[in-house]
Amino acid sequence: TDPEALRIVACFMAFQLLLQKYMPGEDFVATVTPAGNRPVYKANGTASFVCTLFATLLLQALDLYDITKVYDKFPEIISVMNVFALTLCALLVWKGRVAPSSTDCGTNANWIVDYYWGVELHPRVLGWDVKMFTNCRFGMMFWAVAPICFAAKNIQVNGGNLQFGMFVNVVLQLIYIFKFFHWEMGYMCSMDIQHDRAGYYLCWGCLVWVPTIYTSQSFYLAEHCPDLPFMTNLIIFVAGCLMVFINYEADNQRAVFRSSGGKCLIWGKVPDKIIAEYKTGSNEMKKSLLLVGGWWSVSRHFHYIPEILASLCWSLPAWNSAFVAPYFYTTYLTILLIDRSYRDDDRCAKKYGTYWSEYRSRVPSKIIPGIL
Repeated sequence: TDPEALRIVACFMAFQLLLQKYMPGEDFVATVTPAGNRPVYKANGTASFVCTLFATLLLQALDLYDITKVYDKFPEIISVMNVFALTLCALLVWKGRVAPSSTDCGTNANWIVDYYWGVELHPRVLGWDVKMFTNCRFGMMFWAVAPICFAAKNIQVNGGNLQFGMFVNVVLQLIYIFKFFHWEMGYMCSMDIQHDRAGYYLCWGCLVWVPTIYTSQSFYLAEHCPDLPFMTNLIIFVAGCLMVFINYEADNQRAVFRSSGGKCLIWGKVPDKIIAEYKTGSNEMKKSLLLVGGWWSVSRHFHYIPEILASLCWSLPAWNSAFVAPYFYTTYLTILLIDRSYRDDDRCAKKYGTYWSEYRSRVPSKIIPGIL
């Protein structure tokens, strides 16, 4: 193991663990889990995001640490993350079987299956929520930090100047990730958190796959960014900002709708809704509101469209200089979200039954109206 890579990962993890637990924030009570529990989180994601970016830039500005080493040592950094992730997943299986944090747990009586899918839905260790750390404070936060480090490398190899295409790539991603942390508590109520257990599938993905693949176009552009016309990059930037805004607006419409109990205005009118009843794992009857208005009347997963297009926009500064490295993430994301739309539909059909059938009849398209 490379000592420098180990120090980088260890310091980053320690800093994020401190922010997750000690950065001020209000308590947020998440939605009811399948076993009837309601996890509580500290809503300090945005503050932690801003603090992390400030600290990263300060390290470089004050010559406290050369952040271009993250680029130079990137393969070694990913190797360290991989060892940590594989070890953590094994420990989570043991913990889930011996000392689960809640009743949202269960073993498949097979270590390999438990290792892959996980045992616990909401494991916590010494007060730290494991999935919030792996998914948000490590995976997503590293996604924000790495492009900044790669941009520093771009400045280094270009005689002290940052190429505009690299600027577009990094800033669009930072806007998107800022939106994520602004909406972090909404994510803590999503399928990733509420239904996928903490195992290899989820934790290794966030600890290794996200840092590797989600930053791949920035890694490529650090030393291979073509000099496109200013106007081309500007159009890409504006289009990317628009896609991130539409994605945020779709998520925000649903969040406002849920928090107000449907008593709100979307696109200037009170939205249609379906009051769906369902039964928890403890056989308790609950109700959910299904939004049939705004962007959510276009398709059941409309927000995936601007998300995919946003990722394309921050990859486009590579233009036609290559077609694998800078565009692999967008290709992967498209496959991931299409698969997720089917998984989510199946889960909701089981959960809501006839109510979901009614919703599907009123909003027939999964993602793209008339196509998918």
